[in-house]
Amino acid sequence: AHLGASPSFHQDNLSRSKPWTLRGLHYQYPTPQGKLVSCIRGAIYDVIVDLREGSPTLHQWRACHLKAETGQQLWIPEGMAHGFLALSEGADVLYKVTSPYTPAHERSIRWDDPTLNIPWPLPPGPAPLISPKDHPGSPLERAALFQPALPS
Repeated sequence: AHLGASPSFHQDNLSRSKPWTLRGLHYQYPTPQGKLVSCIRGAIYDVIVDLREGSPTLHQWRACHLKAETGQQLWIPEGMAHGFLALSEGADVLYKVTSPYTPAHERSIRWDDPTLNIPWPLPPGPAPLISPKDHPGSPLERAALFQPALPS
């Protein structure tokens, strides 16, 4: 579906994850990234959180399943935090971004933030695999908010 967006992509990223690896919830501040996300191997549970000040969905999350076999993609506008859980034996996620990765601007929100209360589809038993860079994420209440774009 056409969303009225005409993004200009600056970088492609590939993330390879083992089963039950949880990544995120990441965002860059003050240099936000729009992302076009595709799962090109396996399946993921993909989550976005709105961090756009003044948005009617501020601090709300949405999720969807992305599977390589369907070829579906998810457009994530600038001003959103993003994370995913690898559901299959392995998952490769390709995402195109509208601004370059800037390590000094990278931030994350706790994947298990109680305010968000995201029902990650985890199996019973051990916690998900989480990379050291995602420990510890900040609580949602401390996340930076993106100012709305000024009309041109």
